[in-house]
Amino acid sequence: MKKIILSLLFSIVTLSVFSQATNRVMSIFPKGTLLYDDLPYAGDTTHKHLLDIYLPPQHKDKYPVVIWIHGGAWMSNDKYADMGYMTQTIKGFIDSGYAVASIDYRWSTQAIFPAQIQDCNQAIEYLYQHAEQFLLDRKRFAVIGFSAGGHLANLLALSANNDIKDFYTGGKKPHFKIKLVLDFYGPSNLVTLTATDNKDLKNPVALLLGGAVSDKMDLAKKASPIIYIDKDDPPFLIVQGEKDQSVNPEQAKSLSAALTSFGVKNELIIVPGAPHYGEMFDAESIRKKVFFYLGKYLK
Repeated sequence: MKKIILSLLFSIVTLSVFSQATNRVMSIFPKGTLLYDDLPYAGDTTHKHLLDIYLPPQHKDKYPVVIWIHGGAWMSNDKYADMGYMTQTIKGFIDSGYAVASIDYRWSTQAIFPAQIQDCNQAIEYLYQHAEQFLLDRKRFAVIGFSAGGHLANLLALSANNDIKDFYTGGKKPHFKIKLVLDFYGPSNLVTLTATDNKDLKNPVALLLGGAVSDKMDLAKKASPIIYIDKDDPPFLIVQGEKDQSVNPEQAKSLSAALTSFGVKNELIIVPGAPHYGEMFDAESIRKKVFFYLGKYLK
């Protein structure tokens, strides 16, 4: 029996070391961060149905969770994306006692919308259902999304009160509740997103919808977070680059105005001179706002 136990312990340690060695962003995280790597949240072998969980080294009975949704025009990147230029924010999450869960979802080149929002909802439901196993506080979930990931973070939070069955795998609404949305330059209205309504089917929005916006207007509206806002939605911190040429700043301004009109607490930060992404969004002033909102709404 002793040999079996020692063998199991060796296997666990070996797996942990191997996971950290193959995780290309692990060096960003503070020393002692515990990694659960490549967890199959859909219970299948689909490569994009994986997520990672990073736990702080300081022991708690359970950790509030920041759920990371990567960008990439819905057609590229993975669960490590956007971390490379947000290093101080990442370190701050762990140092402040927050778990980080980073999720993959299917690209638009693999499956058109609503596959991406189905995957995000399913991944977060996995975290909810396995919260005890991974020491997660299922009552304190926040989402942070970047670009296309910001769109998906906004959409899953704002559509939750509407019970859109197409947004859930098997049509079954998940149990989790999002307490805070940290939206970094995510599109809020695919109908008005600049330079997307053309006949080039390689356009990111056209690939997402399976056709040009003009030909997929109903689906474009259905995929637009702004149409689902109601008074019971979670608070938002919206961060947008002034010089963003991929997601026009009017997207963030319209989202903030719509949230305000429904009485949803939100704040919009326009970063002077900032492009679509980059280290300017990891600035101390923005981090202070991020952690202020986390401290206030993930108590």
